[in-house]
Amino acid sequence: MSRFTAAVRRYPLVAATLLVGAAGLVLLATPWRDAAPWAVGAYALAIAAWEAVGMVRSLLRGHAGLDILAVTAITAAVLVGEPWAALVVVLMLTGGAALEDYAEHRSKRELNALLARAPQRATRLRSDGNAERVDVDEIGVGDELLVRPGELVPVDAVLLDESASFDESSLTGESLPVERSAGERVSSGAVGGSAAVRMRAVAVAADSEYQRIVRLVEEAAGSRSRVVRLADRYAVPFTLAALAIAGAAWALSGEAVRFAEVLVVATPCPLLIAAPVAFLGGMSRSARFGLIVKGGGTLEQLSRVRSVAFDKTGTLTSGRPTLRRVLPAPGFAEDEVLRLAASAEVYSSHVLSSSVVATAKARGIALAPVVSAEESATNGVAAVLEDAASTTVRVGKPSWVAAFAEGLEAAVLEPGELAIYVAADGRFAGAIVMRDAVREEAGRVVAELRDLGIERMLVVTGDVSATAEPIAAGLGIDEVHAECRPGDKVRIVGAVRPRPLLMAGDGLNDAPVLAAADVGFAMGARGSTAASESADVVNRFDDLSALPRAVRIGRDTVRIALQSIWLGIVISAGLMLVAAFGFLPALAGAWLQEVVDLVAILGALRAIGPRSERRSSPAREHP
Repeated sequence: MSRFTAAVRRYPLVAATLLVGAAGLVLLATPWRDAAPWAVGAYALAIAAWEAVGMVRSLLRGHAGLDILAVTAITAAVLVGEPWAALVVVLMLTGGAALEDYAEHRSKRELNALLARAPQRATRLRSDGNAERVDVDEIGVGDELLVRPGELVPVDAVLLDESASFDESSLTGESLPVERSAGERVSSGAVGGSAAVRMRAVAVAADSEYQRIVRLVEEAAGSRSRVVRLADRYAVPFTLAALAIAGAAWALSGEAVRFAEVLVVATPCPLLIAAPVAFLGGMSRSARFGLIVKGGGTLEQLSRVRSVAFDKTGTLTSGRPTLRRVLPAPGFAEDEVLRLAASAEVYSSHVLSSSVVATAKARGIALAPVVSAEESATNGVAAVLEDAASTTVRVGKPSWVAAFAEGLEAAVLEPGELAIYVAADGRFAGAIVMRDAVREEAGRVVAELRDLGIERMLVVTGDVSATAEPIAAGLGIDEVHAECRPGDKVRIVGAVRPRPLLMAGDGLNDAPVLAAADVGFAMGARGSTAASESADVVNRFDDLSALPRAVRIGRDTVRIALQSIWLGIVISAGLMLVAAFGFLPALAGAWLQEVVDLVAILGALRAIGPRSERRSSPAREHP
């Protein structure tokens, strides 16, 4: 009963239309049967007047929609003595809105599930040792938190206890628990393991990882596709054609009822509803595989992509390099350089920071607590350690570190290697040399993109040619642009033909080029915030094979959306011609149009993807 009540409250016009229809049928069985057509017709005209107000407002804004046909059909049906046909058209309008709401909810299920999991409450430990439950928005940087077993980590934080395990599947797609040790950063949205742990907040809720993902999802869910707007463009010619056919049928037959009979089948929901539903379904299908697509317009661009550009580090490579060697400066030991670097890198969002922390952890090096930390865009991170000397550590690019430290010496690197430079209190402490492996799936991804008809692929990276060219050659990519600054990447990508072009990257320095590309594809929401927010597609899971999947989903979605548009046009045109020759009574035509609309909407829901895909998707495996 509660469901019925909720449905009535949610769709009052549908309930009112059904109630009027039922009341009219009851009147037909009473001595007041002559009042039934008048009651039904009056209600239909009232709804037509209500719709006409909205239609006029739309016309004043320069938007001519298919509401003109609906209003005209209802009015004409009543005037020619077909009030029951008019009521069915009203049911189509009100029921169509209800179907749209249901279809949107169905197609956005994966997006809604992600939003529903956002952390809302947290347990904060006061200075007296007592715990208090607070909203996540009340948590400040430095607050000590308690995360109980099975609870969500409310904000980005560092672990205070010796070790703990966390389920990070909602962030990375990795089904196995991840072990973290004291001083390591844990992202919001991770699920606590079997024991309660203490953590210290390093970001407020608005700046934490899961909340950033939620903002991206909300932005995606609220967008509208250019193909859906293209469906609106059919409204004017379709309306004119329908009115012309209806007018011709009336003129040639001499029967005014033909005018109404034509128009009641000329109100196709596929043009109004099915195309938007298809795009919402495509976005939901993408979310199932960890892809946050910011709007139907992005799906349209994905369907037409002809060129793909890749960043190297964290995109074609894993972004998790392994240690090759540590080059300490005079006066520093290897473990001391690693301790300084890892203590500061805990507070960095750079894709390589976790590798430095993991290397120190593997060597059993205890990280120093940090008083404050600040990340410099594209350069590195500076942190003040909580030790006797309040040591200021800087970790990052050689040019940036050299500006604060004397005696920096560039490391001699072999092909495929990279170096991270460390300074402490204005002294060069040393360099950490690492090697980043090519992703296992990278070769398969390049081959799949070629099979999808991608005509041009290139690597655009800030790394030196000696590092980038062997990796690109091994993947079968001939075009490499190395040692590029962010501005260089934008210029190179802007000149690439053919278009549209998809750019895949992950770091902060990729944010400008991701925004400049026709489709920006950010690898991993765990990377740079700027990269995620400037991209059109954000890949939450660390898997490059999602890139060709995104292209396929875009193509499937656009195909289904266009099928929905043309299905409405073709079937409605055929029904109009049948009605024009007098073979389709107004009431029968109105009910037939209802069936056609329902079939078209259900067809649009195919964009959600096949049932077998939904059963085997990462969202099912890692709820």
